[in-house]
Amino acid sequence: QVQLVESGGGLVQAGGPLRLSCVASGDTVSTFSINVMGWYRQAPGKERELVAAISHGGSTNYADSVNGRFTISRDNAKNTVYLQMNSLKPEDTAVYYCKAQGVQYYRFLEVWGQGTVVTVSS
Repeated sequence: QVQLVESGGGLVQAGGPLRLSCVASGDTVSTFSINVMGWYRQAPGKERELVAAISHGGSTNYADSVNGRFTISRDNAKNTVYLQMNSLKPEDTAVYYCKAQGVQYYRFLEVWGQGTVVTVSS
């Protein structure tokens, strides 16, 4: 089985930085060929939305609302994806989820983390 564990959430003042990490682990993680890793967020009363995604080769995609403020990166050897968040705004307050997509045993696999809370105070 493969699990994603996020860390790095917390309370930060507006304008400040925060860095999230997400690592894929488990007894079958070595058989999971991860293609895309991404960060999503869900604010109270809103739908979950894509924040940023990165392919195995390093191609990135950002939501317009975070472009220029957030940076996604990954360490393939460590099965880890990061989200560096700068110039945070109160509207960035949400539960942030990590997702990994790829192939395991010749089948498509999608795994979600449990989420980490980010609160930005004004």
